[in-house]
Amino acid sequence: MTSTNDKPTVLIVGAGLGGLMLGALLEKSGVPYKIFERATVVKPLGSAMSIGPTLLPIFQQLGIYDDIVAVAKYMTHTETFKENLEPFKPQDYRPIEEYTGYGHYIISRPLYYDIMLKQVPAHKIHFGHRVLNISEEEGKVTVHLSSNETFEGDIVVGADGAYSAVRQRMYEQLKANGELPKSDQEDLPFSCTCLVGQTNPLDPEKFPSVKGSTSQFRVFLNETKSLTTVTFTTAQNTLCFMVLHHLSKATSKAALEQRFRNNDNAEWGASPAQAMCEETQDVQIDLGSGKKHTLGELYDVTPKELISKVMLEEKVFKTWHHRRFVLMGDACHKLNPTGGHGAVTAMHDAIALANLIYAMPTTTQEDITTIFEEYHKERLPAVTESFNNSHLLSKMNDKNLTGAVVLFMATRMPLWMWRLALAKLVRYRPQVGFLPAVPLQGSVIPFVSPSEQKARAVFEEKQKRAASV
Repeated sequence: MTSTNDKPTVLIVGAGLGGLMLGALLEKSGVPYKIFERATVVKPLGSAMSIGPTLLPIFQQLGIYDDIVAVAKYMTHTETFKENLEPFKPQDYRPIEEYTGYGHYIISRPLYYDIMLKQVPAHKIHFGHRVLNISEEEGKVTVHLSSNETFEGDIVVGADGAYSAVRQRMYEQLKANGELPKSDQEDLPFSCTCLVGQTNPLDPEKFPSVKGSTSQFRVFLNETKSLTTVTFTTAQNTLCFMVLHHLSKATSKAALEQRFRNNDNAEWGASPAQAMCEETQDVQIDLGSGKKHTLGELYDVTPKELISKVMLEEKVFKTWHHRRFVLMGDACHKLNPTGGHGAVTAMHDAIALANLIYAMPTTTQEDITTIFEEYHKERLPAVTESFNNSHLLSKMNDKNLTGAVVLFMATRMPLWMWRLALAKLVRYRPQVGFLPAVPLQGSVIPFVSPSEQKARAVFEEKQKRAASV
């Protein structure tokens, strides 16, 4: 019989940004958990990420706000350039401080990951452990690992990316019962690939853009090669980059793999990152030095092992949970990075899940199903909005009416409309309900988070009982 008093044991598959955030929150809540990551060590791949008022209050609650800001670089504007490097009007993000009391920062993803990794005790993360199977019986779930070890818990969380093993196991059960929607059985589509990397620390004399006190965030549109390049400077004098190649039509991983099997010259070869570097090395960019630079100059000062090419899938799955299985982040919603919301939505998933798990009265199947339904109901609207915005922004380079409209709105939006857009962007600022609340700041009141309210009620009741003892 499942206990109605003990806290649930949570098994998290995946030690990415979302999985680590969930682990860090459960650590604070006292809920037992384990994290399993198939990689033996997480390589410092990727470039940088933007963090702002939708996450900074959480970092205050976790006690790592100062650590984050110390290695981040303040950002005030984004600049967009045409293919001939003629600039559009810069976009000013400073009103966000008026709305929320917080600014916007650019932080190296590897540095951010290292800070989050320190929030989880080392013995609770099992690196180099691939999940082979997940079984469920007698009110428990058991994770079977490639090391022949097994771990039993009450909930298993799939935080293991776009090709989630947890989702695969969960969907197998649903499909066998005829309960899996047709759209969830389809391959993940994508319409662009992306080269990401981060240079070594640069010489400020040769690359003066790294000198400034604020991050230079620049977007370069290249219609000729169907490319969008994004560069941003960090507090470590490095320059991060993303080079997005917009495909002529949506495809899927399975389709590319089939092409590779049938054609030795398929674009997804043995060295995709190097090939894309060679294809794009002559693309011109402006780094604010008074002279033109090329992407090749950035590649030359970037460690080759830290440049990677990835597919940018886009999909919001309908099914996020089943019995004691639940998905979060890329495992249930994969967003185009153009909007910069992918990591944020994964961490917001973690916040909602942690709040609801903390407030769960029992570990019965009924209560688990209830919190999973509440999690999906709360997160789906925000995720859908982020998905739609990211997808729309990715069309900025399209050579059609849609692309022209998106480009116009992104670069020539009237100030009053831009301020409204920013105000809308910062409405969702959840907090952790089982940690002391951070006082609200700014003129824009955030949306009410039901999961936060639920956890806050339980937290305050526990405090009252403790005070009366």
